[in-house]
Amino acid sequence: METMNKIAFLISLIVMISCSSGRQAIDDTDFTQYVNPFIGTGGSGHTFPGATVPLGMVQLSPNTGNFTWDYHSGYQFNDTTLRGFAHTHLSGGGNPVLGDLLILPFSKGDALLKQFVPFSKEKEKASPGYYATFLKDDKIKVELTATPRTGFHRYTFQEKGEFHILINLDEVLYRGDPAKSKVNEAYFDIKNDSTIRGYLRCYVKQVDRQVYFTIRLNKPFSGHHFLDGSEDRKLILDYNMGQNEQLELRVALSTVSIDGAKNNLQAESIGIPFEKIRENAVRRWNEYLSKIIIEGTADQKEQFYTSMYHLFIQPNNIADVDGRYRGADDGIYTSANEDEMYSTFAFWDTYRAANPLYTILIPDKVSVFVNSVLRHYDEKAYLPVWPLWAKDSRTMIGNHSVPVIVDAYLKGIQGINGEEAYEAIKTTLTRNSWHKYDWSVYDRYGYLPFDTIKAESVSRTLEATYDDWCAAQLAKSLNKPGDYKFFMNRSTFYKNLFDPATKFMRGKDSNGKWREPFNPVRITYAGSSASDYTEANAWQYTWHVQHDVESLMDLMGGKEAFTSRLDTLFTMHSQKLGEGSLHDVSGLIGQYAHGNEPSQHVAYLYNYAGKPERTQEMVSRIMQTMYETNPEGYCGNNDFGQMSAWYIFSSLGIYPVNPASGLFDIGTPAHSSATINPKGNPFIIKAHNLTPENKYVSSVSLNGEPISNYKISYNDIIQGGELVFEMTDSPQE
Repeated sequence: METMNKIAFLISLIVMISCSSGRQAIDDTDFTQYVNPFIGTGGSGHTFPGATVPLGMVQLSPNTGNFTWDYHSGYQFNDTTLRGFAHTHLSGGGNPVLGDLLILPFSKGDALLKQFVPFSKEKEKASPGYYATFLKDDKIKVELTATPRTGFHRYTFQEKGEFHILINLDEVLYRGDPAKSKVNEAYFDIKNDSTIRGYLRCYVKQVDRQVYFTIRLNKPFSGHHFLDGSEDRKLILDYNMGQNEQLELRVALSTVSIDGAKNNLQAESIGIPFEKIRENAVRRWNEYLSKIIIEGTADQKEQFYTSMYHLFIQPNNIADVDGRYRGADDGIYTSANEDEMYSTFAFWDTYRAANPLYTILIPDKVSVFVNSVLRHYDEKAYLPVWPLWAKDSRTMIGNHSVPVIVDAYLKGIQGINGEEAYEAIKTTLTRNSWHKYDWSVYDRYGYLPFDTIKAESVSRTLEATYDDWCAAQLAKSLNKPGDYKFFMNRSTFYKNLFDPATKFMRGKDSNGKWREPFNPVRITYAGSSASDYTEANAWQYTWHVQHDVESLMDLMGGKEAFTSRLDTLFTMHSQKLGEGSLHDVSGLIGQYAHGNEPSQHVAYLYNYAGKPERTQEMVSRIMQTMYETNPEGYCGNNDFGQMSAWYIFSSLGIYPVNPASGLFDIGTPAHSSATINPKGNPFIIKAHNLTPENKYVSSVSLNGEPISNYKISYNDIIQGGELVFEMTDSPQE
């Protein structure tokens, strides 16, 4: 009880930031002081530094480029010029999407030349809910903050004179030919000299996205015109500003209508000063960041709480304040959960660790997430693969909304109808010719033959078998023995692609012949020739049997052979061969690729072979070498918080190898003390004698009882208790 009171006292003391520039930590209960939004903004981390709140619709951030791999979030840290400030962004995604409603202030001059303007890196600042920079040539200080559905711009003009605002509806983030990135439809409605409304519609990554907006300015513009050749999609507003005078723009979004955006603006922003909105953003972030309290060095706290920050940027609530949202079929619906309807689920990435972490930290939101996904089934008759703005982009393979739904239901998350969820899952996993899957072929052969399924046949099979296992567990819990048997049988189909001669998962044709030639190091993906794997090679995908590690071990010849195979994976050369998606295969240790999700459970597999000390060695090495507190601090895409979730779990000393099992595998902790604050009793993790050298676990106990199988359960965590690691500098076999 004393510990619980201490935690409650700490959380009650959370304070807000109220300074007008920069970030000043008040005390140690302000967890935002440890967050560095610039981590991951360089290299291929694809995060953004702009202003947002947890799970919000708006992500207001600078766009410094477009059209290439580097700009999937619109921003690269080393850039010194920018194109403007857009209101929607993906955090760490492997796809360039969003970047809607680009706004740029500039001084007098040719607007055509002002689509890239220099900004000051020295004066650039970012913290949760706040971003600031200085446009050097234009002498304009830019500050941004946000509410869930609105962005707030504050421009301070250092010099007196003529200035302009460019509001650009004609560009969104896109990878490829700039000519193809154009918005399909757009219009402005200039209501008066301080209110501008409008709409844009574009089709990117198979998502038909509709964005409605309302902009309110605190000072009337003196004139306006459209940029020549922009088809009335690039609006210029004219201003005469005094020295140090400020111009404020409040921008609200809606998926439903202009009136929806207007209502969002009125409810969340009108009449509230910039600093108060920034304070509210900090308060919201502290509510989420304080769900885990760690002890550690300044660098450890920066890494940990930035990971927590990236975890909670998404999924995103796309409902208006009145609960209305645009659904997958373009119908307008009202949320059953007040004003919440969530999208932006990169399930192929996040089912592995991010979604299981949500079930611990925000279980009250998880039922809303799941029901949001089930609404897609109601509207389109299948579960979404990778939904964005309520539409399914169908990105990646498998359908890993299935493990997310099953995991939440089996953990007892309230508010999920098991029968409705099962109907959606069964229909999705058995309907023929559904996205990238022909179930009649799958059931006929017991795998996807590469001569019938022309791309990613091995990866698609392996991913499907995991979904099948999850479906079987839900069928069992609902007392459906026939369906349980059916899906459990399909969950073993991975065995049909295991080649006993090479000990790899290999492509097989409809006649049962292995693909030749075969190079287990060659990386393939859907766009490459002879592509049996998804952004990976045979070395990386052979381990993708999260639900049946023991059987995979038997296929490889037992524990000793399994261990030897893992050792080879981590110690062989790190050369990347082939034309297949080399950007995604990153963070290599041997052929282990921490920068891409299929590898991320593999270091924990040593536990299953009775070699926990090897898991401890590799997990410690990955934490120390693949995560840094600089702009290139992620070794690959952060992927909507999945890379962050791996770090959060692993630094606590646990990880869900089988994400829907309700079990967590023991690794090695990075903090001497951590307290998880789910609703109810705190779960405390302690690591005695922890030092950089003491990375090995000599023993581990839960509530005073020794743990011999190196696993704890979800219920162990939620019920509260104490997990204690005894650390040492030598491996304990």
